[in-house]
Amino acid sequence: MRRHTRREVRILWLTMAELGEADEAELQRLVAAEQQKAQFTAQVHHFMELCWDKCVEKPGTRLDSRTENCLSSCVDRFIDTTLAITSRFAQIVQKGGQ
Repeated sequence: MRRHTRREVRILWLTMAELGEADEAELQRLVAAEQQKAQFTAQVHHFMELCWDKCVEKPGTRLDSRTENCLSSCVDRFIDTTLAITSRFAQIVQKGGQ
């Protein structure tokens, strides 16, 4: 993710000061959503590196069946873990909102 210059940050804060409460809340929601997307993308890249390092001994033009099975299992574990964590966070958020 690109870092913003001090000038860009200053302009953003000056612009936010001119916004109404509803607009500011919407902007904060959009920023939070973009941060979540960036975090998710970073996690996927990290996960891919882990699976690659764990499963691929020597890259070639094709994957052998052992490597393919290893990558598939690694992806399955990642998906299961991500779904479990997401579900747990949703439960926490739901309880906090009640």
